[in-house]
Amino acid sequence: MKSFNINKELSCLDTDKVKRYCRFDKFGIKYVDYKDVDFLHNFINQQGKILPRRITCNRMKWQKKIATAVKRARFLALLPYVTDQAE
Repeated sequence: MKSFNINKELSCLDTDKVKRYCRFDKFGIKYVDYKDVDFLHNFINQQGKILPRRITCNRMKWQKKIATAVKRARFLALLPYVTDQAE
């Protein structure tokens, strides 16, 4: 499975009339694995919340799969529900 860093890729929030694209379709990713914690960290903010579609530029199909994978990883304690703000 190909992985990428969402911060290094072109951000969808650019206002320069850049065409938005789904990263899963562009890079040919076929599935979202809940055990791949490094990949799922790209779709979670510092507080542990799942990033919305307007930020990640994913299609609805992939955003639902990401949300399901994050929730499964949280249930199995692979990802935290919330993070400490004391850092």
